[in-house]
Amino acid sequence: MFEDLHSDCKNCFGLCCVALPYAESADFPFNKDGGEPCRHLCSNNLCSIHDQLRDKGFRGCVAYECFGAGQRVSQVIYKGEDWRKESERAEEMFAVFPIVQQLHEMLWYLKQALGLKETQSFQPSLQKIYEETVDLTIKTPKEILEIDIVAHRSNVNALLIETSKLYRADLINKSKKKREKKDLDYLGANLKGLDLQGADFRGKLMIAANLSHSDLRKADFIGADLRDAELSGANLKEALFLTQSQINSAKGDNHTQIPDYLEKPSHWLK
Repeated sequence: MFEDLHSDCKNCFGLCCVALPYAESADFPFNKDGGEPCRHLCSNNLCSIHDQLRDKGFRGCVAYECFGAGQRVSQVIYKGEDWRKESERAEEMFAVFPIVQQLHEMLWYLKQALGLKETQSFQPSLQKIYEETVDLTIKTPKEILEIDIVAHRSNVNALLIETSKLYRADLINKSKKKREKKDLDYLGANLKGLDLQGADFRGKLMIAANLSHSDLRKADFIGADLRDAELSGANLKEALFLTQSQINSAKGDNHTQIPDYLEKPSHWLK
């Protein structure tokens, strides 16, 4: 379903390891400026500690997902010309990458929306903006840098909100009867074993929340921060707009049920 929107590090120039900055925190063990290669990036563009990232404090790397933008920028937009060989274009490439990453993330959500029977009434609108987003990813670097990404995201977002309402329609009234929480109330919240079907977690901070054994089917997770959220035994089988990045940042186990298009992280199985 999302084959072309998964990261393929073997066909990327390690762009996320170079272009993006990060600060020393719970997610990274040291500071790195944008455009500066990570000290663990090898000359073949692979990570020397890929199988130890979480243990060595690079939890942000484990959680990151480019949605296939890395290989598109590397192999399509720049036609396989590594930033190491084209140093004069490196800065431009590093600026193009995060824009394409945002576009690919939008494509991920739109593709899921297009596959839902609940969106039949406005499928033409979804298809149109999906194709427009694809067209933006195949422009020249100069054209990509001129994209009004905020305006385009706003147009996409309007359709994703409508998708969420229709997808959760039969459960929205039910979820509203439950105790409403403010954004910060989900931080470290104990929601263990609750019926949260159709809940709207859009953009919510759910860091370290306990959602173990909860029913999260048809819940909208777009933009939710699930870092260290406990999902052991939870049912997210029909969750909406859930990404691999969110799953990677959370905790779970063999009994956690997730959508078929996502993979259980290796640290869940230890």
